[in-house]
This record gives sequence, structure tokens and C-alpha cells, in this order.
Amino acid sequence: MINRAYPDLHDHLAALERAGLLRTIKEPVCKDTEMHPLVRWQFRGGIPEQDRKAFLFTNIHDAKGRKYELPVVIGALAATPAIYAIGMGVKLDQVGLTWSRAIANPIAPRVVTQAPCHEVVVIGSDLDRHGLDTLPIPISSPGFDAAPFLTATGCITRDPDTGVQNMGTYRAQLKGPRRLGIKMFVSLRAGGLAHWRKYKARGERMPMAVVVGCPPAVAYLGPQKLAEGVDELGVAGGIVGHPINVVRGKTVDLLVPAEAELVIEGLVETEYLEPEGPFGESHGHVNLEEYNHVMEVTAITRRRDAVIPSIISQVTPSESSVIKRVAYEPMLLEHLRDHLGIKGVVRAAMHEPLTNLRKVTILQFARGVPETEVWRAMYGAASFQAPWSKYVIAVSEDIDPDSADAVFWAIAYRANPALDSQILEHRERGHGPRSTRGETEDSALLIDATLKGDMPPVSLPKREYMERAKVIWEELGLPKLKPEAPWFGYSLGEWSPEFDAAAERATRGEYMDTAKLLEKRRRKDVRMNTEVRNVKERNTKPRTKSSR
Repeated sequence: MINRAYPDLHDHLAALERAGLLRTIKEPVCKDTEMHPLVRWQFRGGIPEQDRKAFLFTNIHDAKGRKYELPVVIGALAATPAIYAIGMGVKLDQVGLTWSRAIANPIAPRVVTQAPCHEVVVIGSDLDRHGLDTLPIPISSPGFDAAPFLTATGCITRDPDTGVQNMGTYRAQLKGPRRLGIKMFVSLRAGGLAHWRKYKARGERMPMAVVVGCPPAVAYLGPQKLAEGVDELGVAGGIVGHPINVVRGKTVDLLVPAEAELVIEGLVETEYLEPEGPFGESHGHVNLEEYNHVMEVTAITRRRDAVIPSIISQVTPSESSVIKRVAYEPMLLEHLRDHLGIKGVVRAAMHEPLTNLRKVTILQFARGVPETEVWRAMYGAASFQAPWSKYVIAVSEDIDPDSADAVFWAIAYRANPALDSQILEHRERGHGPRSTRGETEDSALLIDATLKGDMPPVSLPKREYMERAKVIWEELGLPKLKPEAPWFGYSLGEWSPEFDAAAERATRGEYMDTAKLLEKRRRKDVRMNTEVRNVKERNTKPRTKSSR
């Protein structure tokens, strides 16, 4: 038994079970037609985010009736932010700070000679009988995907010049007992792709280790976008505060997490590419067949009690988008606030449902922030990473950035398209379905939908009246309420003490007193629909606004 100061996947599943976040399915489930659709319902069935769980399948068969020994878990990494926080070993509000500290202070991994991931080793001719097709890899989008795909991967490669390893999450198509199709996203500047190009220039095949299932702190590194030359395993050590145990592969000279559930070793061809896909992608469309990489498998190693994780991706929200959102949002906020020194930015929110985070970014600002800071922040978000923030929308602090309705409300009434929007050209297209118009570039739209000055109050009952009505609602046994902002009215600056007094009289049934005061202010020299605030009243002082 090797020393370990961090949880592996088995420890993580036990923690999820203690927290009531793991659902074990013992009934027979087909991995090819039923497994992913079953879990998909908790993302598309109107179930609140906090009620999603991880699903552990222990009775698995395929479309031909073949049964599998190893279990599969879906949603264990990030079905919800709470699951992600458990995996990180910190409270949810500490995730961003933990990432920043780990990136700034990596801890080099510790090399060991014996490891759980080598308890079962399949190499040579045994791969023909105990190869990839004997693993319970599910089909993610039955009816569209061309094959089972590995999705929860950490694909490890090494720079042949510097020796620095890279780990990225790339999908992998099962093509035979010892063949995998690999897609590295050119538009996302996959680190492994840079390594592949160097091996191609040398005329050599590229060694790769596809890790499936590992300590959560390691698994979360795959989707991260770190600076070139940064070893993800060192950052994982920074997350847990201890070195990650690594062991050398059996057939490739790469270091893999010692506590990995499954490792597929092999050589990626550099002489030719091969059709791969179709596959339902996280941008919400099926990625059609492409020429991509192919890997010849040289070894499959695993733990005896291995659990195979699979990620729910495709149309968002999904497990894939939660993994990114929980880490990306605080990192973007830190970039704007700490690196660019922008004042008054409160939150950076990446729109998740259907748009998959990268396309729509909402920046929330405190009231009264100078326009220059708002625009600096929008420029900063649009340039933070090449494929991010095709649409950047700035809103004030009273607008909930997680509510698309609230954001559209702000755009509708607080932004003048001629004055408050700007288009940035020459943008990278990024992750998404290919355009049939053949564009090689994209653009970005920035919209300042913050308050530019005082406005009349939000036209809902004041908070105290809504709260009293909520008590009555609950006493009547009516359906459980889920308040959506805004759920009460509040001032936006254009509101006077006289208006407050009149409203108070109305709630006391004394509105006739207000009517008598209004009668005294009759005029013959004004047009219909003229706002009273724009008319100088006789023998009165100018009306004053209340403080914000």
C-alpha cells in the first residue's frame, strides 16, 4: 500500500454516498441505449440543480446482451457544484481561490514503482481477447453517436523537446480491441496537439496514456486551460497540498496517476488521420464525421475493483459544463478584478443552459461604476481566452446574471444599441458546429446594459408586502414557492418622499387624502401624458429625489 494524502475515486464515491448525492442502480441497464438517457433526464427534466445526483450502475449489459463485471458511474465529478466542491475538498465559495493558489504553487508529483492502476495488466496478444471492447463504455447520444466513446478522460502526452507532460480531456471512440479514435480540438489549442505536431515533424508516433478515472483533484485538471508548459499533475498536487503519486506506464514512457481506475496506453499515428465520429458534442449539436487521430493500444491496465466514470456532456446544462463553470467563473472574475484592476465588478457569470458557457458572459457591476471600467471589463472578458465570450453583457447589481429573463430585461430597458453596444471583429470561431457559410473568423458583441442613471422603481409590491403574502400562501398549503428575482419592488433612484407618502396612505386606505392634494394641482397649460416632474409647479419648491 503506497502512502496517499488525498482521496481517490473510491473515497470520493463514499463521500458522495454519505452526503446523499450518490444513487446506486442495481437493476439491469443497457449501456448502449439506456444508461446515458436515464441520467440525462435529471438535466432536461426540470429537476433543480441541487437535486441532481451521481448514478452508479452495477448491473450492466450491452445491446447484444453481453454482461460486464466493472461498474460505471456518471455524474460523480460534477453533476452539481456541491459534488464538484466535495471532489476539490473545499467549500464551494473557496473553489476559485483554491485553483489560483494551486496554479501559482504547484507541487511536483511523487514517482512510485508499484501502483493500484497496475493490479491488472493486459498487453500483447491478450489485448485481442481482453481489449477495449470488454470495457463497459456507454454510448452518450444513442441514435446519433457512431460508437461508444470515452468521455471522462485525462489524455497524457509529453513534449519531446522539454519533457513536460500535458493532460487534456479528449473524446475517444472505440474502434476495436486495440484501436481508439482521438479528437484533439484544434480551435481550443489542445496541449497534446502541439506535442503531436512535434512528433510528426520527427517522423515518430506519439506515446499517449488515456487515464479513465482517477483522484478527483486530478480529473478536474483535464478541462482546465493552463499556460503552455504547466504540468497538470503538479497543479493537482497544489490543490490537495501533497504530491500526487504517479507511476511509469507499462509500455509508454509517461507518468500516470498511480490511483487511476483505468489506463489505456498506446501510440498515436502521425503519418495519417482517420475518420472519427459522429458524436454529440457539448456545444449542443452533433459533431459530424471528421478526420482525426487514431491510437494503437499497447496496454490496458486497471485496478481490480475499477469503477469506470463517464461524463454527461452534449446539450448543456451537463456534468461537463458544471466542471467548467465552477472553476471558470471565479478565474475570470479574478482576472478582471486582480490582474486588470477593474473596480466595481461583482461577478462574472458564464451562461450555461444550451450555450455551454463559452459564448455568453454576463458581468455584474456595483451601482455607480464609471463607464470606462464597464467597458474595460467587457474588453477583458472578450480577450481572456480566444474562444470565450462571443457575447458580453454588463448588468447592474440588481440583475441576476443567472436569469436570462432578467438579463434580457436589462438589455431591453437599460441599453441603447446605438450608444451601448460594440462589435469586435477578427475573433476565433472556437467550439461549435461548423458554419455552412465558410467563415474562418467570428466576431463578438459587447452590450452595456448597466443603469446609466436613476430610473423609476421596479413595479412589484415592496418586500414587506410580498413577504407577508408568502406567509399567507404557505398557511393556505399552496404549492411550494421558488422565488425568482426580482420578486419584490425596489427603488432605482427616481422616487421621491412624496411618492412614498402617497403609497403609504394607499396601503392604509387613505388614498382619498392623496386625491384631494392632486386636485389642488390642476392645470390647463399642459399636454396629456406630460410627466409631472418635467413641469415647474406653481408656488412650490422643485421636487426632490430620495437617496439611492
